[in-house]
Amino acid sequence: MRNNIVHIGAGELTYEIRAIVEIADKLKTLGIKTNMENIGDPIAKGEKIPQWMKKIVADLAMKDCSYGYCATRGVLETREFLAERVNNRGKAQITPDDIIFFNGLGDAIQKVYGLLRREARVIGPSPTYSTHSSGEASHAGQRPVCYRLDPANNWYPDLDDLRLSIKYNPAICGILIINPDNPTGAVWPERFLREIVAIAKEFDLFIICDEIYLNLVYNGQSTKPISDLIGDVPAISMKGISKEVPWPGSRCGWIEVYNADKDPMFKRYIQSIVDSKMVEVCSTTLPQKAIPPILSHPDYPAWLAERVARYEKFSNIAFDILKQVPALKVNRTNGAFYMSVAFKEGLLNSTQTLPIENPEVRALVEGLVNQPGVSVDKRFVYYLLASTGICVVPLSSFFTTEQGFRITLLERDEATFTRIFKNIAANIEAYLAS
Repeated sequence: MRNNIVHIGAGELTYEIRAIVEIADKLKTLGIKTNMENIGDPIAKGEKIPQWMKKIVADLAMKDCSYGYCATRGVLETREFLAERVNNRGKAQITPDDIIFFNGLGDAIQKVYGLLRREARVIGPSPTYSTHSSGEASHAGQRPVCYRLDPANNWYPDLDDLRLSIKYNPAICGILIINPDNPTGAVWPERFLREIVAIAKEFDLFIICDEIYLNLVYNGQSTKPISDLIGDVPAISMKGISKEVPWPGSRCGWIEVYNADKDPMFKRYIQSIVDSKMVEVCSTTLPQKAIPPILSHPDYPAWLAERVARYEKFSNIAFDILKQVPALKVNRTNGAFYMSVAFKEGLLNSTQTLPIENPEVRALVEGLVNQPGVSVDKRFVYYLLASTGICVVPLSSFFTTEQGFRITLLERDEATFTRIFKNIAANIEAYLAS
């Protein structure tokens, strides 16, 4: 090309959660039967949508209004419904204009980071969900800035690390919270959230809080929405229906903005997000219209409770199996439907293998793991996939120095779920002994 047309942050756009699917698909063509435990799609794992929910969507599809544009911020009736739910808690008070809809939280994340000034950085947890770390790093054209989540303390945030990172990096203008957390499944207690809000206030920062899993909390744990704790600190809460309802194919998420009037610069930044959405016209209308009748349906609480109970049961099955492996740092998942498992330091190396009977599969995997820069946990993940058909995601791909893997809790059949985790445990022992 006459000039370099590649964005400065193009190299930061990575998403191993889906990238590994290409490898799994190649292995399928070579006869490997796979269990896809890599991506948080309940529908792909067999979640059955109830008839009452399908009827709501079907009835809306029969209405002409579902086929037109909506307001740039989103369907007014839906924003009024959501604002009322926040206001009824009695803490933060917002208006429908403080809510902006997007085509999924991936869309929201790209705009929230992409419309920041290039030099402005948002510090996020490590490990962190790839869409956040990639979006922030791509906007800045630099590696993400992170604070540590501690696997020795339930994957809770290391607040000393957060404070020092902010103190000595004046480019940091915001703090990212993911609660409940993806990829770790941790639920952050109120005391941690209050301290992070206090740090944001002290250093004059804003907060981004990804709360898409907020209603998927179990094992006796509790947390608070950031709206209950934010006080007068400017903040953005990210929410959606892809995980809770679940309707990931709707690509329907929204942000709730708190305290935009408290800081002129933050208010102008939020307006730039609205203006950017206006250039696109709006987000998809039909799923927005479905939100009030679905979330207010009399059968919805029981539907959600059944799903939460199943995740709780399966989280304990997984924990009870993997905690028996001495080589691992294992924490019980208490929210969302992911589990992050780290190997103890120094146990993985670049020579370990698992037996692979198919010579074509073995050749493919050896070609992959011998490429420059392949992390030792990605090497384990590739061998696990080729040897057992179990597809997980290397933990290092979530921008952390911890080596391990993330797996979902979405398999619905208990016998299959138990077999998968026992198989993983046995193969970890075999891999480390090789």
